[in-house]
Amino acid sequence: MDFNVLLPFLSSFLSFAFAALVGDQWLRRRQPYQLVWTIGLVWYGISAGTEFLGSAFGWNEALYRTWYLIGAFGVAAYLGLGTVYLLNRTRFGYFVAASFALAGLFSYLTSIKYAREGNPAADATVFVVVTASLAAGLIVALVTRYDRRWIGHVTAAILVLASLAVAVLTLTAPIAAPGFAIDEIGIPVGSAMPSDIRILTPPFNIVGAFALVFGAVYSAYIFMPKARVLRVTTAAPIIGGIGRALAVVVNFVASLPGAVRAFRAGTLNSRVPATLLIALGGFIPGWTSGLNRFGVTWSFFIGELLGVVLIFGGFLVSIEVFSDVRLPFTRIVLRRRDREQSVG
Repeated sequence: MDFNVLLPFLSSFLSFAFAALVGDQWLRRRQPYQLVWTIGLVWYGISAGTEFLGSAFGWNEALYRTWYLIGAFGVAAYLGLGTVYLLNRTRFGYFVAASFALAGLFSYLTSIKYAREGNPAADATVFVVVTASLAAGLIVALVTRYDRRWIGHVTAAILVLASLAVAVLTLTAPIAAPGFAIDEIGIPVGSAMPSDIRILTPPFNIVGAFALVFGAVYSAYIFMPKARVLRVTTAAPIIGGIGRALAVVVNFVASLPGAVRAFRAGTLNSRVPATLLIALGGFIPGWTSGLNRFGVTWSFFIGELLGVVLIFGGFLVSIEVFSDVRLPFTRIVLRRRDREQSVG
């Protein structure tokens, strides 16, 4: 049994099945985060599907370009955007803005790494990606400050425009023969792409993964019994924002023992375990994908499968996503949920 074939096949199959379930919920409830998550899950399925096809039948340039475009730019970004929509109208927009700035910094540091390896990116490309990341962060921060109703839509507009740009660049970038790159154990790696393309990925991956993971943690914190050991009262925008973010982290950790006790007693809000599963499901493939960037590839397919399984489990438990579970695009209900019981 070739696990390089089996694991991405399972990831792709589950992602498409999951996308059908979430898409069906969107058709019924018309929540924007459900639509965006459906798109993200379709990207997940396509990305894993290219890995299955490449491992089973051999890689080629078209398959490799598709894998890189969807996997490096689409999956994390659109799943994270779904979380931004879910937490629309909250201060979470400040975290998204900070993530853009961090992603720009990471792109700059990555360009230094590539230059030291003898594959420098063009100075103009580095300038554009860093400037665009900082500008996007500033825009999201201003929208969060003045009208939070638009956080999701503005972030989506930034992502769609950026996606169109990188699609053109990725599909037309020169790739040396044989037109793809895999490591010694058959895992695809991004080294065949020019450095000018590779430094574009952090704003998509970092912002998306951070939004998905920390958005889920933030949601869990909202609904768990809280131990407020750190309070921030300053009104200063920057200092206050940093302080409140730190307070959420500290208070979240301090609240975990109480959440465990509530879980054992059967009184814990169902949103808490659901969102923690989603956070873990976003963290694992983000971590293994990051390791892939540094040459540690053996865990890549494993992390990908674990990620979609955990996110799937979290979504199934979440009352926000599924009021009930039915056979997609039919009226056949597989599992009916009582909202009051689910809320706890």
